[in-house]
Amino acid sequence: MSKSGFFYIMASRKNGTLYAGVTNNIIRRTMEHKEGKGSAFTAEHKVHKLVYYETYDCVIDAIVREKRVKEWKRDWKIELIQSMNPDWRDLYEDVVKG
Repeated sequence: MSKSGFFYIMASRKNGTLYAGVTNNIIRRTMEHKEGKGSAFTAEHKVHKLVYYETYDCVIDAIVREKRVKEWKRDWKIELIQSMNPDWRDLYEDVVKG
């Protein structure tokens, strides 16, 4: 049985510092980042806004996506974010509401 997963990108602000990750619980993981517990990098750089995410039926697919995107140029990552979220809104509330 496969477990669902999420690929996500956090940002400090529009065009700011970016962090890409994978989780099986996007609400919990985003809250960890907001509380400064997500990772040392996100805490240090105040990367607290969920600006992009994708949902996968299998967490392995989310991991593959994360690895690919992490190899991308920064401009490509920004284009990806803007394709879903041109205003760089914090999508956390949207995720919580479902």
